[in-house]
Amino acid sequence: MTSLSAGTMSQSVLDGDAAGRGIRLGLRPLQAMMLAPTGLFLAALTAMLLRPPDVPFYEIDRLALALLVLAVAGRVVLKRQRLLPMEQASWPMIGLTLLAGASIVQQPFNCQSWSLLIAKFVAPFILFHMAGLVFREERSLRQFEWFSLLVLAYLSFTAIAFLIGAKSLIFPRFILDDSLGYHADRARGPFLQAVANGVSLNLLGLLALRAFLRGRIRGFRAASLLALLPVAILATMTRAVWLSFAVSVGVLIVRSHNRKLRWICVAVTIAGTLALLIALSFDDQRRALTERLRESGPIEFRQAVYAGGWQMFLEKPFTGWGVNQMPEELARHVSGYRKRELYPHNTYLELLIEHGLVGLALYGWLMWEILRLGWNSVPRAERDGFLNQQFHALWPVLLGVYWANAGVVGMNYQFVNGFLFSLAGMLAAQQRRLASPVQLESSLRLRVLRRRPAA
Repeated sequence: MTSLSAGTMSQSVLDGDAAGRGIRLGLRPLQAMMLAPTGLFLAALTAMLLRPPDVPFYEIDRLALALLVLAVAGRVVLKRQRLLPMEQASWPMIGLTLLAGASIVQQPFNCQSWSLLIAKFVAPFILFHMAGLVFREERSLRQFEWFSLLVLAYLSFTAIAFLIGAKSLIFPRFILDDSLGYHADRARGPFLQAVANGVSLNLLGLLALRAFLRGRIRGFRAASLLALLPVAILATMTRAVWLSFAVSVGVLIVRSHNRKLRWICVAVTIAGTLALLIALSFDDQRRALTERLRESGPIEFRQAVYAGGWQMFLEKPFTGWGVNQMPEELARHVSGYRKRELYPHNTYLELLIEHGLVGLALYGWLMWEILRLGWNSVPRAERDGFLNQQFHALWPVLLGVYWANAGVVGMNYQFVNGFLFSLAGMLAAQQRRLASPVQLESSLRLRVLRRRPAA
């Protein structure tokens, strides 16, 4: 009897040890992810950038986002930090998400509607708050800056390869598939939409100007990247992208107080002018550019769509029509175009139609709170870092590029939204660090030292 009990106890101990080893073995991937949150965050952005539509495993971006949340949550719990620090911008984001979610649950299940919800509201909300928890040190912020430069180089290379006809160099191959997305005749990149590609190039290009100003890139690499940027912008063959890029660079030339930055922008302008002159020297490129400038079809189409969209808004001005209900309904409100589905290609009109005045008001509140993030002071320890005063001065220009292009395309692109809201989350985290007791104590001590008379 005793020997039987001892054997049973030994077996239980062995089973317990095996279960413990199994648990520890299963937790090792999570531990590895918790040790490298920056890499996981950048991997999630990469998955959003290269998300291949209509192919197996297209949910890889959703999986990457879920792993990021799991790893950051585990890291925060172990460090006893606050998991979801609420900001002023968090409340309109929550309101928009609940508003869109409430309209979706009242509809029959539609995978595209849920995908739009994630791309427009859920993913930006998550990345906004995760960025503030992940990018807390200058080292991780520098890694994000290098990631931005690499993405800019990739998008520029892809756009120029498309422009010169070197399509064998374009990756992924689905970019060349005419049956997917829009603007197959333009440099649309992995977004499959020329305006989305253009706004990404513009945002990343502005950050590259800062990187050159800070000495993060120098020499031939810097000259090549900044010289190819206007060529890549030209390759999008989109007037709104051309205009927003020209205005953003012009604003920096006129408004910037940094003389070196002004000269860098002048150099980019000269490079863009030379690229345009070279393109005009080739008959096919000159013909394509001339046709794009003279083309009036898109303007007439937009006028008809805007008129139909306004009629839809007047029918449901407060409640809206709901997420993803507009394409088919808009086709019924627009005459002269025989299509089953029509899109307004305007983020603000889309919000107004889908969610009414409440949705547009929440979006305006959100954009106001995000703009205010750049008005805060820079902590003394970060004045030479990525989020320095120059970045704060550049922040309204970055937002202006986003807002201007949102007027000609629906910002339903995860990478574009995620990238911008990641930057906003970094600024929000910087504001929290500035308001922390340690920072307040050091700033008060600095003020006392300044007021103390010299011996």
